[in-house]
Amino acid sequence: MVRYVLLISILSFQIVAAQKTYKTESRKAISLYEEGLAYYRIKEYAGAEEKLKFAIRMDDKFQDAYLVLAEVYWEQGKYENAIEQYNKGLLIDPSYYPRGYLNKGKLEVKIARYTEAKNSYLRYLELDTNESKYTERAKRGLEQTVFAIHAMNNPVDFEPVTLGPNINTAEDEYWPSLSADEKTLIITRLVHVYDIVKEGKVQEDFFISEYGPEGWEPMKDAGFPLNTDDNEGAQSISANGQLMVYTVCNRKGVIGRCDIYYSTREGMEWTFPKNMGEPVNSVAKETQPSLSADGRIIYFASNRPGGKGGLDIWMSSRDSDDKWQPPVNLGDSINTPGDEMSPFIHHDNSSLYFSSNYHIGMGDFDLFVSRLDSNGNWSKPKNLGYPINTNRDEIGLIVNARGNTAYYASDIHSATGKDIYRFDLYEGARPAEVSYMKGRVFDEKTRERLKARFELFDLKNGKLINQSYSDPVTGEFLLCIPTNKNYMLNVEHRGYLFHSENFALEGIYHLEKPFMKDVPLKPILLGEKSVLKNVFFATDSYSLKPESKYELDKIIHFLKFNSEIIIEISGHTDNTGTREYNLTLSEKRAKSVVDYLVNHGISEDRLHYKGYGFDQPVDGNETEEGRANNRRTEFKIVKTNQ
Repeated sequence: MVRYVLLISILSFQIVAAQKTYKTESRKAISLYEEGLAYYRIKEYAGAEEKLKFAIRMDDKFQDAYLVLAEVYWEQGKYENAIEQYNKGLLIDPSYYPRGYLNKGKLEVKIARYTEAKNSYLRYLELDTNESKYTERAKRGLEQTVFAIHAMNNPVDFEPVTLGPNINTAEDEYWPSLSADEKTLIITRLVHVYDIVKEGKVQEDFFISEYGPEGWEPMKDAGFPLNTDDNEGAQSISANGQLMVYTVCNRKGVIGRCDIYYSTREGMEWTFPKNMGEPVNSVAKETQPSLSADGRIIYFASNRPGGKGGLDIWMSSRDSDDKWQPPVNLGDSINTPGDEMSPFIHHDNSSLYFSSNYHIGMGDFDLFVSRLDSNGNWSKPKNLGYPINTNRDEIGLIVNARGNTAYYASDIHSATGKDIYRFDLYEGARPAEVSYMKGRVFDEKTRERLKARFELFDLKNGKLINQSYSDPVTGEFLLCIPTNKNYMLNVEHRGYLFHSENFALEGIYHLEKPFMKDVPLKPILLGEKSVLKNVFFATDSYSLKPESKYELDKIIHFLKFNSEIIIEISGHTDNTGTREYNLTLSEKRAKSVVDYLVNHGISEDRLHYKGYGFDQPVDGNETEEGRANNRRTEFKIVKTNQ
């Protein structure tokens, strides 16, 4: 943690002591002062305080004694006493030790006396010491106090609510992590150990709660293999709750001081944790990871070489072979000469929340948010404001998928230590809302649960937005879907026809309910067919819209992977217009699809096409929704040697 180190001022007094020149002529006061200074150097604070007070009694204008006594109180966390001594000492001769105003300003910030701190920094600047390094510190301190005063005069909406006794205990609870459906909550708890060997000691373990009809169920110890006799903490789970990454320090198998480990959930069991290894981990410290919605990008704090200061925020992504790539520093917009830590990447993949003790804020560590633009650049971080941020340390905040509720740990009520709280996140600090699709994948014939691959694409540019797998035991899946764009979803498993869905969400920023849908996959058998929900034509036209190419490319991939299959592409319409018109239109649309496939390397011998007009409806034509379902393109297996 960065702060204005007292060593410089201590050395100043040591030099003065060595020169035997003091702001007093009292030999008795000097003797007591030197005794007090000796006690202070070995951190015998009671002795130092006693001797320094006696020295002041001998000469109440003895400035050196006041200033060192202020530092004695500072070291003990007695900030108000320290400020009192600085005030007395600096009043005697402000020019004797101008840096004392910097120390006093820092202390005043610590106890939220921002106006007094502002005056302390201004006083230092008025003294014009020509010490550039300290002048810059004074200017930063002044900027901080101006911000803090404005923030307190313009508070943001903030009403934290405890998660209650099923989550919080007399022990410290912190580092909440939440699945996208808000049904699984994992926290780190500091627990007391009562065995013979570790009697009276504490360690960090994971605890898990599920959200039931009555709210959060009582926390359960995550147990082995996640929890061990050592510390585990600072965890993050993927949106579907199936992958967890967390921090392990100072144990066998760790590459550096702290490494990032991972475990996956299969059914109700967590796999044995593994070190993520290089290049994510290094001989330095890697800690406090945060996973993207699909678990393919990880953000974390590290003091590895190549950073901007102390702890920086870094990012690593998985390539197409699922290998983690060398981490990239998030750059000057995020990282500073101070410490940046506790990153949380929201499920929108563009809102990053983190803590910093260098970006301008209310005290030491404040919470900030930065946005990723379309060019891949992070915006200037925004302080989340007062009273979310205070003169205390605020570290570790997460936001639910909908973007309206934040969770964090705080010791607002000191009697119970750190507890988990939630609060409504005010509009200006919210990320983009993210919905999700949830259900199960299974074989349509046998009902066997399947581990299928999910891919969500932006239909505008074909960019892969999200990908994940269903649980290999239960077939359950959860896939995050950001609002305000149109998407293509592809679900595939070897030996089955792929399944497609379309989410037309452009212009929609809020969804009342998520998408709940089971996905039965059809085995590759003669006569099986599937609707191509992302093949689009202009009204009354057989010209393919550009966004159709992404689904058509999936058909090409499927046919190349299953080389013995022959398919029929069929076109279907609603009942608007004559039968003859719809037969012709539907056939031309089917042919347009076949032409695309042929032009991209699929043999004509493997492709048939036919238009059925409105002869094979799958829904009623009385509503627009029904007519839309009837307007469709399908592909069907007409021959297979598999």
